[in-house]
Amino acid sequence: MMSPTVIRCRALVCRGPEQWKVEMIEVDPPKALEVRIKMLYASVCHTDLDCAKGFPFVISSLPRSYVSLITLNYTYMCVCMILPCLLQPLYPRVLGHEGVGVVESVGDEVEELKEGDVVMPLLLGECGECENCTASSTNQCLTLPFHFTGLMPDGTFRLHLPPDSGNDGHRQPLYHLFSCGTWSQYIVAQAHYVLKLNSDIPPPHASFLSCGFSTGFGAAQVEARIDEGSTVAVVGLGAVGLGAVAGARALGAATIIGVDKNDMKREKGEAFGITHFINPDNFTGKAISELVKDLTGGLGVDYCIECTGAPYLINQALESTKVGKGRAIVLGSGAEMDVPISFLALLMGRSLKGSLFGGVKPRTHLPHLLHQCCSSKVSAYNSLNIDRHHGWRAAIELYYDIDHACIVPTPAS
Repeated sequence: MMSPTVIRCRALVCRGPEQWKVEMIEVDPPKALEVRIKMLYASVCHTDLDCAKGFPFVISSLPRSYVSLITLNYTYMCVCMILPCLLQPLYPRVLGHEGVGVVESVGDEVEELKEGDVVMPLLLGECGECENCTASSTNQCLTLPFHFTGLMPDGTFRLHLPPDSGNDGHRQPLYHLFSCGTWSQYIVAQAHYVLKLNSDIPPPHASFLSCGFSTGFGAAQVEARIDEGSTVAVVGLGAVGLGAVAGARALGAATIIGVDKNDMKREKGEAFGITHFINPDNFTGKAISELVKDLTGGLGVDYCIECTGAPYLINQALESTKVGKGRAIVLGSGAEMDVPISFLALLMGRSLKGSLFGGVKPRTHLPHLLHQCCSSKVSAYNSLNIDRHHGWRAAIELYYDIDHACIVPTPAS
């Protein structure tokens, strides 16, 4: 069998804040423990749009070996201690972290995947053996961590702009997003960050479920583990928020309060299970936490799931919960490195926890979650119109207009 060669294909390249352009790129062959994937579908997530503005940042002033060391050893707290002047946005880059494709070629030492497998690139890995993987309290694998650098785990690139793209006759490296960069016709990913899909999962649905809805659903079921009969508030009713509502409803929450500034979200939220709806813009001079308490006899909710990442809303989520036992879980990706939190709210026994992918472990939990949604066991899931397909540009424009993920078939323009 011939060794794979460099592939030329189209990708949506981001060269600066919200500067999108469909360009020809080159995708290198997979190295050891890697696979190259022909993308069938990709989805648009709010995180992609945040990252189009330059977030997250890379420590560009440090040697690449140091950046890789930080990634591989999972000491991301170091990033928070670096002076802001060292943090630089990653351009040019290929965004996208949701999608489904077919394995086109495999590198050496890949054992569980083969050419022709329908697969989903993953945000997170799961080795199944480290301290965190063997615990039920986290999905943050210590061996296969979440990547911020826009590089492959070995600190190198697989995506490039070709020599004839105006870079003085040289190939220009392209950063990707997290473990991949799905807004391209072909990508390369480490095999540990790829999940083989069962044949009963429709690829467009799997693309949509590779992040947003699954994050919210997982937050309710895995991270919060909502008790039957409890009270829940969900801030932000996009795909993540609707997933959280569905997860809370499936666990028997008695009260589910949906919070969103868009009145059009009320009907969709009710279909998924909200019992009350708050549009904070309709209540001048009243904080969201007060409005939530008004609906819960002044006590607040047992759980509040925050899906926007807005600093003010994170603190409001915390203050919306009950004194002594309330839990606020933050899912939204924000562009602010620091968030002001009420010390008194914490002192009074409430807890605040951040969560990646809603606590879902990609190999332990995700296959079951995909089956639940695609087999219609999650009420109202099919009302999301997953089968609407758009080109890359149209999908992004629609997302800005309606705040909803759109499936993007490739190739597209």
